Amino acid sequence: MSNPEVIEPKFVKIAENLAGAEGPVFDKGGNFYMVAPEVVDAQNKYAGEVLKVNLENGQTEVACRPKDGFDGGIPAGCQCDQENNIWIADMRLGLLCMDSNGNYKQMFRYDSAGRIMQGCNDCIFDYDGNLWITAPAGNIAPAPYARSFEEPFGSIYCMTKDKILVRIDSELRFPNGIAVLHSSDGRPCKLIVAETPAKLLWQYDILGPGQVGKRSVWGKIPGDHEGGPDGMDFDADDNLLVANWGSGHIEVFQSTGGDPIVRIKCPFSRLSNLQFLPGTSTVFVTEHSSHALWKFDWKRVGKKQFCEM
Repeated sequence: MSNPEVIEPKFVKIAENLAGAEGPVFDKGGNFYMVAPEVVDAQNKYAGEVLKVNLENGQTEVACRPKDGFDGGIPAGCQCDQENNIWIADMRLGLLCMDSNGNYKQMFRYDSAGRIMQGCNDCIFDYDGNLWITAPAGNIAPAPYARSFEEPFGSIYCMTKDKILVRIDSELRFPNGIAVLHSSDGRPCKLIVAETPAKLLWQYDILGPGQVGKRSVWGKIPGDHEGGPDGMDFDADDNLLVANWGSGHIEVFQSTGGDPIVRIKCPFSRLSNLQFLPGTSTVFVTEHSSHALWKFDWKRVGKKQFCEM
């Protein structure tokens, strides 16, 4: 491995003491949402929340508490579409869609082949409007909750722009963060997926909506710490910033992958995800060390998201 540049920018804490901290996303109006997946109710059952955060004072309000009957959700990752809906990857309930009033619905129980959908962790829209989703958990509720860093039962889905749910790969150990690399003309060309316990970033050539080539290694995460790659986001020069859970660093990769070229040192170790403020170089980071939300300034602005197109 080459010796990457190590930088230590100034981090500013926005909010803390949350019930977990994941899934940062901005909607089209500049409102900021994230998830608190570790909320439990009086019966000690999952009752995760989607939070709306005031970035000026760190105050939060609950946008929704997803549930299906008696089964509460474990929301983990979020993305915004062009109609200003927030799509939520949920480890218990699969894929949810929430409007700006906090009304939500569960989108699928089965994939296009008739298989029960698995619990989801993160998602990303490509510029054509297809939503790519990681699913590290077992079957959605009411099946018993199952997750494992050792057993390879994780899957990857694509919800095409026509709202068809296709499973594109399986037998992964906890697939987690996910990103799409676009060509210079805006065509989705590569899907990048984090397999956390393997400390690997996998790539798939995108052949069309819900269609990919064979899996191959795109990048490797350094370190012997627990965890591995989690959430990720591209900057405008197609450098991929990857939260390295357990390491206290954000790893920065060139568009060709390989080893990181820069390591961003954080004032916390268990970082989970990151998101650029649209049109700026400000990056918001969620982390589980103090269950907090932070921000820092990167060298470049973030890549445009689908909802900004």
